[in-house]
Amino acid sequence: MTQNAWPAVPAQAPREPAADGSPAHAGPPSTGRLVGIDLARGLAVFGMYSAHVGPDVTVGGPVGFLLETARGRSSALFALLAGFSLVIITGRPHPRTGRSGRQAVARIVIRAAVLLGFGYALTALDTGVDVILSFYGLLFLTVLPLYRLRAKTLALIAGAGALILPQVLYAIRRSIEGGNWADAITAGDPLARVSGTGEITELLFTGEYPVLTWMPFLVAGMAVAKLDLTRPGIRSRLALAGGALALSGYGGSWLALRLVPHALTAVAGATGGGSAASGWWSDAVGEPENRTPLAWLLVGAPHSQTTFSILGNTGVALMVLAACLTIAARLPRLTRLAAPVAAVGTMALTFYVLHIVALWFFADVWYVAAIEADTMNALPVLLGFIAAATLLAAVWTRLFRRGPLEHLLHLAGRPARHVR
Repeated sequence: MTQNAWPAVPAQAPREPAADGSPAHAGPPSTGRLVGIDLARGLAVFGMYSAHVGPDVTVGGPVGFLLETARGRSSALFALLAGFSLVIITGRPHPRTGRSGRQAVARIVIRAAVLLGFGYALTALDTGVDVILSFYGLLFLTVLPLYRLRAKTLALIAGAGALILPQVLYAIRRSIEGGNWADAITAGDPLARVSGTGEITELLFTGEYPVLTWMPFLVAGMAVAKLDLTRPGIRSRLALAGGALALSGYGGSWLALRLVPHALTAVAGATGGGSAASGWWSDAVGEPENRTPLAWLLVGAPHSQTTFSILGNTGVALMVLAACLTIAARLPRLTRLAAPVAAVGTMALTFYVLHIVALWFFADVWYVAAIEADTMNALPVLLGFIAAATLLAAVWTRLFRRGPLEHLLHLAGRPARHVR
C-alpha cells in the first residue's frame, strides 16, 4: 500500500512513538497507526508556519480569519498532542509497569533533555521566534509523574490547573516585576550559564510558553489518550466538550471584559493603547508593557496565560483533534487526500526545526520585504513553506521509517533499554 492510500484506522495498538513522541513510521502505516493524530499534528505544524512566516492577521478577510485562528492555538494543539504522545510512550491504554515502565520513563527523560538542547540551540539563532522546544522538554518532565492516572483524574487535574495556575502565575509575575529575586535565581542558574539564552525562571514563569500555564494542555492530551477512541460517540463527545470549553473561554472573556467596570480601559492602558476589545480572542491586544493589571486575567487571547485563554485554546484543540480522528475513521477518500499533511505530522520535530533554520538562513533575502513592508507579500512565502514541507514529507516517508531528527531522538533514547 502506498503512502497516498492511508487507510482509516482504529486508534489502538500504536507503535512505539518516534522523536518528539509521534508514533514511529515504517513505510506503509500499520493498522494500529493513529492517522488522525498525525493529521492533527501536521495541521499544527502549518499553523506554526502561519504564525512565523505568514501575513499579519490585520490583512482581514478569510485569510486574516484563518491566520488569526492559527495564532497561538496551533501551539496549544501541539501541547495537547504532546501529552497524548507521552501516554503512548508510557503505555496506552494501560500504563506500563515494572521494568518496561521504568524504561519508558527513562525514554521520556532522555527525550526531554534532548528537546531542551534543541530549544536552546534554535533560540541561539536569534530568529525572533519564541522557540517552544525547551519549554516542551521541561513540560514532559513536569507531567511525567501523572502518566499512570486514569482519564477522569487527568481531566480533573487539567481543569483544576486551568482554573488555578494562571492566578498563581499572575502573582509570581507581579512579584518578579516588583522585586529582584528572579535575577538572583538567574545569576546562579546553570541553564543560563551554559546556554546563554534562557534560564529556569523563563521556562517556568516569564517565557512565551511558561510551564506553569501550559501544563493543563499536556494533561488534557494525556486524558484524551486514555480514552477508547474507537468507542461509538466518543469523537462527538470530544467535539462537544471542545465546543463548550471554547465558548466558556472566549465567550466568558468577552463578557467579563465588558461587564467588569474599567476592565477594557485597564487592559488598553497596560498595552499602550492596544486593541483591548479584541482581547477575548486575538493576540492583537498586545502584551502588558510594565505592570500587569488585575484586569488582564479577564483576557482570553491565546498567549495571555489566563484561565480564559487555556479553556478556549483547549476547546479549539479538542475540536480539531475530534475532526481529524473522524476523518481518519469515517472518510477514507478524504484521509487519502490528507495523507501528505499527516506525513508532515509524523515528522513534526524535523519540520519545526527546519523552518526555524530556514528563517535564520534566508532572513536577509526575504524577511524584511515580505513580512515587514507588505504583509500580503508573506502569503506566497507561507504557501512555499507548506508546499516544501508537504512534498519532502511525502517523499521521505516513502523511503524511511522516521524523519531525520525523529531518528536521532530515537537513537538517543536507546540507553533506556538498559534500565533494570
